[in-house]
Formats: sequence, structure tokens, C-alpha cells
Amino acid sequence: MKAELPKDWTDKPHSIHHVNFPTTNPDRTREWYGRVFGLEHQDVSKFSNTKVLLLTRNNFDLHFTPCTPEQMVRMAPFHFAIEVYDWDSFLAHLKAEGVRHTKPVERPQNHSKFCYIHDPDGTMIELVYHGEREDVPAFQDGDHPTTGA
Repeated sequence: MKAELPKDWTDKPHSIHHVNFPTTNPDRTREWYGRVFGLEHQDVSKFSNTKVLLLTRNNFDLHFTPCTPEQMVRMAPFHFAIEVYDWDSFLAHLKAEGVRHTKPVERPQNHSKFCYIHDPDGTMIELVYHGEREDVPAFQDGDHPTTGA
């Protein structure tokens, strides 16, 4: 059931729908983000002639625009952040995938944790965890876009 929207929220944004990043190798990007974050490819080629790579977790999307290494330097963002459900399990997953991360830090004001990793193009990704956060689920049974699982 959808929660009732507070009256003072009617002119406020809901959330970030997606962010677009440059990539020098869409196939490598698709594989890495699928392996590390469980994002699944959405083939939009039948709707548009764009070369954008669209990846989704259902509760957020990332888009990647192919570019040359020279274009990457001027197009690359500084970083973006992804909230994880379980800190220790996700760090163990990174280790199993061979993805290095910076030393984790815990913020004393709210006990949230963070560290950084880099994707194959060098884009910095901040991983964050808030233990008391109310979750918005990613895929649930039956709503995977590519598998239907």
C-alpha cells in the first residue's frame, strides 16, 4: 500500500531517479556493476538510438554514456554514494570479488560507516551504511527486469 504523501511534500522532490556517468568500455562497465552491485542491464535500444547503457537495481538506476579516454577526463564526476544493506557482508563480497576499498570510517554522530572503491574507469564510489535506516527494497521475487525471478 502506498503511504499518504504529507501535504508539505507536494512541491518537494521524491528521490534521485538516476545518475549518468561516462564509460570508456560499456561491456566492462556492465559486467563490473553487475558483479559488484547486482545491477541488471535494461536494453532500451528498441526505444531509442542512444548508446546509453542503463543498469538498474529497481530502487535506483545508473546510466553510462560511452566516451573516449580523452573525454572521460573532463566528464568524470568526483564520486557518488551507494547505501548498502549489510556492512560486513558487503565488505566480504568486495573481498571475494577482488575489489579493494579504503579503510572504513565510522561517523561518531550517527554511527554510519563509509569507505571508497573505484570502478574500472576510475570513478570513485562511496559505500555508506546506516544501521538504523528504513529500507527501500531492491528487487523482490518476480520483479527482476531481465530474469523475472
